[in-house]
Amino acid sequence: MYRLIAILFGLICFLNSSYSQYKLDIEISEIRSNKGYIMLQLFDGKEKVLSQEQNPVKDNSCLFSFTSLTPVKYAVRYYHDENMNGKMETNLVGKPTEGYGFSNNVIGKFGPPPFEKWLFEINDDNKKIVLKPTY
Repeated sequence: MYRLIAILFGLICFLNSSYSQYKLDIEISEIRSNKGYIMLQLFDGKEKVLSQEQNPVKDNSCLFSFTSLTPVKYAVRYYHDENMNGKMETNLVGKPTEGYGFSNNVIGKFGPPPFEKWLFEINDDNKKIVLKPTY
């Protein structure tokens, strides 16, 4: 009888942790102007886009919230579309002229940083990350 109760308790704990729903809040701060919006993509650990959203800039920051996430690795990339034309502007040599960034605030040397450096884990019920764009 005790063995059956222990097995059922273990199964309930396993199912509860496997199907827990986590929340991720992302704040992008220190945005240089309140013009336009932030275009953000949320990726899973295999570089698959899970969500693409845009939110307006207010008080030089922007907030995103994702719910019903599982405790795995995720990554984020974003840009500040100041002129609201739906694409990131670049100069003649291809350097972005609008703000952009990646999760963990990683910066690439010649192009985007390796995807593995963007990855972060969600292991709390509510996780908040703060990102700062590069201009």
